[in-house]
Amino acid sequence: MDSFNEPTHAPLGDLNIDDVRAEVRRLEAEHQSKGMKLSGRIVHVCHYLPVVATLTSRTGVLSPPQTPPTKPADVSITIETPTPTTAVDPPPKWSIAPRHGHAAMISGIRSLAETHQQVIVGWTGDIVVGHGEKIPSDSVSSEDRAALQGAIATYKPHEDEEENEHAGDAAAHAKTTYVPVWQDDKVAHGHYDGYCKTTLWPLFHYLLWQDVATEYASADEHYGDYEAANESYAARIADIYQPGDLIWVHDYHLMLVPRLLRQRIPDAVVGLFVHTPFPSSEVFRCLPRRKEILDGMLGANLVCFQTYSYSRHFISSCIRVCGYETAARGIDNQGHITAVSHTPVGVDAERIARDVLRPGIQPKLAALRSLYEGKKIIVGRDKLDVVKGVVQKLRAFEKLLHDYPEWIGNVVMIQVTSPALSDSLKLERQVSELVAHINGEYGSLDFIPVHHYHQTIKKDEFYALLSVADLAVITPLRDGMNTTSMEFVIAQERTKKAPLVLSEFMGISNNMQEALQINPWNLGDVAAAMNRGLLMPETERRARHEQLHKMVTRHTSSTWAAELVRMLLSQIGSENTAHQTPFLARDKLRDLYKRAKKRLFLFDYDGTLTPIVKMPSMAVPSQATLEALQKLSEDPRNLVFIISGRDGEFLEQHLGHLTNVGMSAEHGGFMREPGSKEWQNLTKELDMSWMTEVEEIFRYYTERTTGSHIEIKKSSITWHYRASDPEWGLFQCRQCQDLLENNLAHKRPIEVLVGKKNLEVRPIAVNKGEIVKRILYHNPDAEFIFCAGDDKTDEDMFRALVPYTSNISKPVMTAPVSVNLLAGKTGQRTPPKTLAISPEGVFSTAVGASSKKTLAQWHVTTPQEVVESMLDLVNLPPSDPKL
Repeated sequence: MDSFNEPTHAPLGDLNIDDVRAEVRRLEAEHQSKGMKLSGRIVHVCHYLPVVATLTSRTGVLSPPQTPPTKPADVSITIETPTPTTAVDPPPKWSIAPRHGHAAMISGIRSLAETHQQVIVGWTGDIVVGHGEKIPSDSVSSEDRAALQGAIATYKPHEDEEENEHAGDAAAHAKTTYVPVWQDDKVAHGHYDGYCKTTLWPLFHYLLWQDVATEYASADEHYGDYEAANESYAARIADIYQPGDLIWVHDYHLMLVPRLLRQRIPDAVVGLFVHTPFPSSEVFRCLPRRKEILDGMLGANLVCFQTYSYSRHFISSCIRVCGYETAARGIDNQGHITAVSHTPVGVDAERIARDVLRPGIQPKLAALRSLYEGKKIIVGRDKLDVVKGVVQKLRAFEKLLHDYPEWIGNVVMIQVTSPALSDSLKLERQVSELVAHINGEYGSLDFIPVHHYHQTIKKDEFYALLSVADLAVITPLRDGMNTTSMEFVIAQERTKKAPLVLSEFMGISNNMQEALQINPWNLGDVAAAMNRGLLMPETERRARHEQLHKMVTRHTSSTWAAELVRMLLSQIGSENTAHQTPFLARDKLRDLYKRAKKRLFLFDYDGTLTPIVKMPSMAVPSQATLEALQKLSEDPRNLVFIISGRDGEFLEQHLGHLTNVGMSAEHGGFMREPGSKEWQNLTKELDMSWMTEVEEIFRYYTERTTGSHIEIKKSSITWHYRASDPEWGLFQCRQCQDLLENNLAHKRPIEVLVGKKNLEVRPIAVNKGEIVKRILYHNPDAEFIFCAGDDKTDEDMFRALVPYTSNISKPVMTAPVSVNLLAGKTGQRTPPKTLAISPEGVFSTAVGASSKKTLAQWHVTTPQEVVESMLDLVNLPPSDPKL
């Protein structure tokens, strides 16, 4: 098992296009009723625009003069009477044609135009002038670029274009806007031909770059271009963004875009759909830029994949490679929650069903039947790419003829390999040699077993081939989605309802269970499946075909696209939505600090004053941190407290020399006032007998979780698993938490807290929030409060300050529990107190991402920025750049 964490998921059989669209309408109405703005636009960010633009005439470039005649006799001299002339419209500067490829994705996007305005953002591709010559993109004038925007705005694909995959309803095109992204040619090709095709594509298909490169390969060589290209997309989206837009970023070419968008538009609702496979964490961790890629992806509100296993691999990579923690159905990256889900892409079943009825298909179908009369026909159509498994397919066919010799002379394989963008001459030669070997070994003068065509075939020929087949064999070694399998099922509806042999390593395979699924590396099993498919009884063929056809026509590209919108809408208002917390305003902080007569500083320790480290004992304060605390505490108007989960011994060891700094240890269990050396035990009157029971449970899990350990404090007990396998540790933590909450917590006065790689049990009335209330109650004249923390336990501090951030002229505070406990013992009165604090004087500050879900009013990104802010208040420059 690669992960103990399960992403969200909707069963494929439950999806119905009408139901999904109804749910989309319900969610939109619900959000709008709550005052959330929705623009009605869906912005799709794709690598390419789905159109090809050709520059027919260039601004500022003169047309070449006509070629002069070579002989005087060629010139005819005539005298014409001048005739009146009429104005003629100048020819358009750009001609627009459909771009082939990604038909399923584009048809899905365009289907959304029935309900939403669509915006497609993509690269223009190489710029070609009328005679086919490529020109540098930076040579295209701003006037010509503006003209292109106008040309694609009025472009409508023609239904009668023979090879047009993107033709469709005119109304859908009217509601679709194309936004070109202009890129430097070097960056564009370094991005796509470089990093995408030589590093990411092989890795995502379980091939390392050195396995596919012909020369020395550097996995990092083109990363700069990849980053620059992603920047250009993010900048273009920011230019056209409207509040309330839903943004879907498509595929592995643009995995940095979500984070870059989050930096530019913090409140944007962003989804990322990865169309390729996603490898296991052990493969992905080989990528040098693994953290940058994962962080880029985690900028999205939702990351979606083709299959559950791909989403599971992604979660595992985030946990194992980057050390991130899981949240409910997603990943927690410094407080920003990214949901993870999956839904497979379908095809435009209605368009394909129309295409198989084209009049040009029947003559070709009849010709194929006549040519191979009396023989069974196996068909395959693949790109000539190493991951498509063409070599394995041919070897399996050879195995079929060897193991089942009765098929010699009675079956042929027609294999079409379309040229891939990264065509390999070595692979092409290997396939050709293998075809020649099979034909030489098993063929004769009147029988050729394998017919191989390395070319791009036209649509009529393709559908004729799918329709005439007795068996289709599709054997990728890894594949995200393979449309040929679904097109085959639709094409067979009116012919033989032939079976399908399908690789189990495809994104679509889990949803096509009625296909004969095989491991393409097991040649014997593939050959056996071919034999079974060729001999399959008609009743079984029809039954399997019926189930496959139902799946293909039910879960279409339109259903997929509508489901993406539904899933993204469901993230709005949830914990996965970015809750933008503004960056700490230092000018405002300084101004109110100077004006206040009394100030409170309340700091968490780990992750706030020092970075989080793997070994807790290594969290030592920097010189700059000590300097800031010393200077702050020397000012008589300041009261400085460290409120930590650490025990008093640790705090004394590292901060005990700061005599004017107050300390609270073990999440409020113990307290040392400023200027005192004595610690007060605030849990002294509490029942602590539960600790032995909790320790016994923790020991049970420690023995079964390598790398974990128990930390026993005077008022709490914590089980740490930071040094354990991250997923096994988390799994054990959840098991332990469940045991404690269901069997112990309801019997004892305790609460169970899940922290960063730890599980803590403490008394129910002891927490950081109670300490903040206690300090504030004893210092009602404070006019300035700075409170900083980074994790879940620090939210108790922020929660305690929330009542004083609203516009109440004279807030009144009742005595907190910890004060009442001590007063009950001594007989002191604890009357309510009027506070001097105003809402603008409260600076509750979370350390982490601006999108972190928090009760704090401000944020800083790192502990270093907390220290820098404090040094700024005492007019000291930061002395340690690393802090």
